[in-house]
Amino acid sequence: MFMNWTELLGTLKRSYTRLGKTHPRMLEAYRSVAAAQGANGALDAKTRELIAIAIAVTTRCDGCISSHAAAAAKAGATEAEMADAMGVAIALNAGAAYVYSLRAMEAFSELGAKNA
Repeated sequence: MFMNWTELLGTLKRSYTRLGKTHPRMLEAYRSVAAAQGANGALDAKTRELIAIAIAVTTRCDGCISSHAAAAAKAGATEAEMADAMGVAIALNAGAAYVYSLRAMEAFSELGAKNA
């Protein structure tokens, strides 16, 4: 196992609060950007999360992988859809994306089981 994705996701959520206490305007702006994405409704939540996790893989952001894997599972993404999204990331980012795709698939499996 690469890491405990559930623990990482919990740590991230707790850390957001700590940073928000010392820099509340930054946290408010970040939350506004996150809330605004997808506001035009052209993509459904599942598609947005599959795009987000593919980007998370290419940027090698474990925190992003954990949060978007959980959100993709919650939005109804399947393992086959995750694999297709990872294929896009691999095609665009070659070897590094392949390794992080394995991490993202593991996170999806662990976090998706908790959302089922």
